[in-house]
Amino acid sequence: MLGWLMVCDPPEQSAGQISAAIGASRASLTSNLRLLTSMGFLTWRTRPGERTVYYGMAEDAWAVVVRRQIASIASFMDITRDGLDLVGSDDERAARVRQAHVTFEWMAKVFGNAPPLQPDDQEKP
Repeated sequence: MLGWLMVCDPPEQSAGQISAAIGASRASLTSNLRLLTSMGFLTWRTRPGERTVYYGMAEDAWAVVVRRQIASIASFMDITRDGLDLVGSDDERAARVRQAHVTFEWMAKVFGNAPPLQPDDQEKP
């Protein structure tokens, strides 16, 4: 669905148009449209005089969604830090929590050292 909405013409499509194009069931389509909209990938609107809802890619969808995901890493680091405080450091539970914490620390470091996304970077294939 996301792939279709990136390449379709016109760039805004109704659920019926999307369903016909990708062969998805209406139930699956509805669930995924809600999910992708809530994640920030899609926007929707109606046209004057119509009740049909049209979906399209949100402006800068990829950059916005990735930035949100990067920001959430800090929350996961806080959770794993609190988890380590709760379970101590000497058992299997601590090892699982520590593994998650180390991974989130690594991700935060990688993204923290990454250069900012420039407008020109978005236009390169």
